[in-house]
Amino acid sequence: MNHAYVCEGLRTPIGRYGGALAPVRPDDMLAHVLREVMARAPGLPGEAVEDVFAGCANQAGEDNRNVARMSALLAGLAETVPGTTINRLCGSGMDAIGTAARAIMAGEMDVALAGGVESMSRAPFVQPKAEAAFSRRAEIFDTTIGWRFVNPLMERQYGIDSMPETAENVAEEFSIARADQDAFALRSQQRAARAIASGRLAEEISPVSIPMRKGEPVIVAEDEHPRETSLEKLAALRTPFREGGSVTAGNASGVNDGAAAVIVASEAAVKRYGLTPKARILGMQTAGVPPRIMGIGPAPASEKLLARLGLGITDMDVIELNEAFAAQALAVLRRLGLPDDAEHVNPNGGAIALGHPLGMSGARLVLTAAIELQKRKARRALCTMCIGVGQGIAMAIERV
Repeated sequence: MNHAYVCEGLRTPIGRYGGALAPVRPDDMLAHVLREVMARAPGLPGEAVEDVFAGCANQAGEDNRNVARMSALLAGLAETVPGTTINRLCGSGMDAIGTAARAIMAGEMDVALAGGVESMSRAPFVQPKAEAAFSRRAEIFDTTIGWRFVNPLMERQYGIDSMPETAENVAEEFSIARADQDAFALRSQQRAARAIASGRLAEEISPVSIPMRKGEPVIVAEDEHPRETSLEKLAALRTPFREGGSVTAGNASGVNDGAAAVIVASEAAVKRYGLTPKARILGMQTAGVPPRIMGIGPAPASEKLLARLGLGITDMDVIELNEAFAAQALAVLRRLGLPDDAEHVNPNGGAIALGHPLGMSGARLVLTAAIELQKRKARRALCTMCIGVGQGIAMAIERV
């Protein structure tokens, strides 16, 4: 098989819900990072890109009609460059990179753009059509996150727990204490604060310019979601999702906006176009788990991947584990045999601090891990995340 490499990559800052990036359409947001990534590779002609793969979990609003293709056109890529949008909910952005890598490994292409986007601020309300003539019944669903248009059979067989409820289920089933969740959340915030202060996260961010009706454009250059907190403040937060529960707004990821993209290329393309590879993609695996404990998904996905590669968890020098909730992150770490405060797990903070734009997050993990390997001169990284409706996804990369 051919090798597939992660080359240039960038992401937008991550915006809060209704925050700085809320005025930006998702297709424009993804177009921005595609355009900027291509600018980082001046030797790569736009027409050499053979496909654009983009993860997006919503696709009910401005991100409909194949946001990958629309964003490629808006980014100025040639009309001959196709695009496809991938929806594996939270795992969509990672799946997009993995799909590009598999095509390159199989020898079906040499260069692809891959990433993901989500504007949760701009997610629309949707309304079903009437099922009977002259019906006066009206429903409306918020597409920001979670279930809508539920199949009654699905509800009877598997339940339709909300994402925070699944985190409560994980906390109960795997005995994850509230104090441990809050301590994990605080570490995430502290690590993100250090990474922002040192300029580490700025290395992967492409600032977004937002035109104003009057005056100069607003430049959004830093992640907006991190916040100062303490164990005392976290412990004081209520648990709105279950009486006597442990999941709070402080130990859960946010509802956010953002986009990310990388160039994925074969060895031949790296040489032909003068690209700079950051990491080689070793493989990707997915796994299914009960939907009511979807947060444990990264564990079996990682175990499958490592077994296929003939590697162990101790062979991973950097781990980017998406922090959908502290409860599920801790359950995964403990199953994989890692300490709660492992220094090489989310060393620059995770989604609890940085935020979680659903379709973008998986691509961010891969980009962040590739840069971190270079920084540490380390060998391998594992990127993994849980997925709604009961799945997990994992990707392993190796520094070049």
